[in-house]
Amino acid sequence: MQSHNWYEGIDFCQTHGKAYILLTVMGSVGSTPRAAGTKMVVTDDRTFDTIGGGHLEHAAIKQARAMLSRGETHQHVEHFPLGAKLAQCCGGATHVLFEPINIKVPVLAIFGAGHVAKALLPIVSQLPVSIKWVDNRAEQFDGVVSSPSVEIIIEEEPVDVITQIDRLSHMLVMTHNHQLDFDLVVAGLAQPNINYLGLIGSQTKARRFVNRLAKRNICDKQMDKLVCPVGLLDVTGKRPIEVAVSIAGQLIQQFNANQPSQSSNKQQRINWQQTKEIIEFL
Repeated sequence: MQSHNWYEGIDFCQTHGKAYILLTVMGSVGSTPRAAGTKMVVTDDRTFDTIGGGHLEHAAIKQARAMLSRGETHQHVEHFPLGAKLAQCCGGATHVLFEPINIKVPVLAIFGAGHVAKALLPIVSQLPVSIKWVDNRAEQFDGVVSSPSVEIIIEEEPVDVITQIDRLSHMLVMTHNHQLDFDLVVAGLAQPNINYLGLIGSQTKARRFVNRLAKRNICDKQMDKLVCPVGLLDVTGKRPIEVAVSIAGQLIQQFNANQPSQSSNKQQRINWQQTKEIIEFL
């Protein structure tokens, strides 16, 4: 995808939390494709605007993406002679400034593409978060209009996806299958980088899961990551959009808190402790 305006590229990256390199033509000698001050934005999979095209731009994009893959944070000025080396006959030379902007945003995996997920995605896709939307039923995504910040993953074994997602920090589990939900929860709680795991369901489902997880020797520290029923307690209603708004509100609190523990989940964790005590009593 290429846009005509580099500033649209910056807005896109800022909105969706994508790291990018801002390229700026610093100065030139002789005949060059574009004047000093010309800019373009390069991400790992997109470019916005142009610094002149041809082999110069190709080489600059390749270098910018190499910087992104290495996670570089320092500015760099590169000299490009526009001669035989770049297969350009301008005969001049130019300097290009590479400015890396590495935006770290939460990475959220949503497992399940049912009614609630479909109501939730249009809300959370507007936030500065990278979303992986996973289901093993391809037909569930028919007619879905996805956002650039959402990657749809169709995987026969959704549990396998958990370890394949880089920087995964948040999970939502809302599949059509309780056993799959349980397997996803077990796998998710085992990942140290995941600090929030929301599970859709009732208090009855929560009690059953706590009982089963206890038999898997899931420790209290891991259990603290799990929130079930997921969503804000004071947002009521069972319609998909109502549940979606409740979950979105809790996610926003999580993202803004920027830490594994936050006050908005204290009531949820107390419920887990009470549930554990009930199970031990029984």
